Amino acid sequence: MEQEIQSSSVLKDVRYEIRGQLAHHALELEKRGYEIISLNIGNPGLFGFRTPETMRLAMIENLAQAEPYCHQKGIFPAREAVVMQQQNRGVLGVSADEVFIGNGVSELIDLSLRALLNPGDEVLVPSPDYPLWSAAVALNGGRARHYACPPAAGFMPDLEAMAKLINERTRAIVVINPNNPSGAVYSRDTLRAIVDLAEQHNLVVMADEIYDQMVYDDAEFIPMATLVDDTVCLTYSGLSKIYRACGYRVGWCVFSGDLERAGEYIHGMELLAALRLCSNVPAQWAVQTALGGFQSIAELVKPAGRLYQSRQAIIDAVGASDHLHLQKPMGAMYAFVQLDERFEGKLDDQAFALELLEKHHVLVAPGTSFNTPYADHFRVTTLPDPETISVVFERIDACLAPYA
Repeated sequence: MEQEIQSSSVLKDVRYEIRGQLAHHALELEKRGYEIISLNIGNPGLFGFRTPETMRLAMIENLAQAEPYCHQKGIFPAREAVVMQQQNRGVLGVSADEVFIGNGVSELIDLSLRALLNPGDEVLVPSPDYPLWSAAVALNGGRARHYACPPAAGFMPDLEAMAKLINERTRAIVVINPNNPSGAVYSRDTLRAIVDLAEQHNLVVMADEIYDQMVYDDAEFIPMATLVDDTVCLTYSGLSKIYRACGYRVGWCVFSGDLERAGEYIHGMELLAALRLCSNVPAQWAVQTALGGFQSIAELVKPAGRLYQSRQAIIDAVGASDHLHLQKPMGAMYAFVQLDERFEGKLDDQAFALELLEKHHVLVAPGTSFNTPYADHFRVTTLPDPETISVVFERIDACLAPYA
C-alpha cells in the first residue's frame, strides 16, 4: 500500500472547532433527516436578516465596472468611505492609502499577521478569543499567548497578567471589542491601559471591531484607533455582521497611529495583497452605500429591535434555569453561557455539546473552542427569534437535568 499523503505539520496547532467535528456531525444528522437548530455560527442571513436593499442595488448598478481586477488595496470609493467613517469617529490623519479591502476580515487578519511575524514571534490574544486569531498566528509561524479575560471579572482583560506575558518576542496585542464570544464591551479606561502597554513596548495594536455598532443598553463602543498615538494601530471591520452581508465577503483593515513607523509594514501588506490580485470587486461597490446610508443596525439593537429581544430571551431563559449562568452580553451577537458548578466532573463543554446535538438536535459551540482554560461554557448566537430561543433552552435544560 502506498503511503498516505500527509497534510502540512504547520496545521497541527491550528484549531477552528466552530466548524469542526461537531458541525460535521450535525451535517451528517441532517442528511439522515433530522432537523438541527444550528447556533454555532453568527450568520444573520440564515435567521431571516436581510442585507439592506440599497447595498444590493449598488452592486447591481456597478456590475459592469466590477469585471476587471481592481487595485490590490480595493476600489477607491470603498476605501474613501472607510476613511470618512474613521474621520467621523475621530481618527484623523488616515487616507485611502492606509486602507485595505479584503475578502472579509478573516483574509485581512491572515495577511496582516503574515506581513508582520517572523518565526517564533508572539502575539497576545484574548482568552476567550475568536479562534481564527490564534489559528492565523500559528499558520504564520507565530505563537499565540492568551491573556485572561476571566468570567468572574465580566470577561474584562486581566491587565496585570497581560503585562507579564510581554517579552522580547512579542509583536502585537489583539483586542476584540465588542467581544466574540463573551459579548463584553470594554471601557475607555481598559482600552487606554492596553494602549499604554502597547506603546510602552512598541507593539502593534490589532483592533477587531467587526461588531462596532452592535451594543446594547448603556454600553458604549470606543474605537481603539482614537486612543493610539505612539504606535501602529490596525482596525478591522466589514460588512458581514453590522450590515448582515456575510456572503459578500468584504472587510477592511485601516492603518492608523504612528504611520511614520508603519511604512515597511504597509509595503509588506501591499505585496501580499498583490499576490492575490484583489478581493471580490462586485461587493466592494456596496461599501460606500453601506457606510454612508441609513444605519439600520441601530433599530435592531434598540429595546424593540429583533436583536435586542432575542438577546433578552436568552438572558431570561438562563435566568429561569437551575443549570446555567450568564454574564449579560453587552455587545455582538452571542451569549457565552456557563454550566452550573454541579456539573463539574460529570459533563464538560465538549460532552455536553455532543449530547445536546445527538439527543436534542441543537448545535452549539463548546467554550474550549475559544481557547479557554476552563471547560464549562458554551456559545450560542443571539440571532434566532425569541420563540426558537425558548425551544432551544428547553432542550438544553432537558439535556442537563439527568446530570443535576
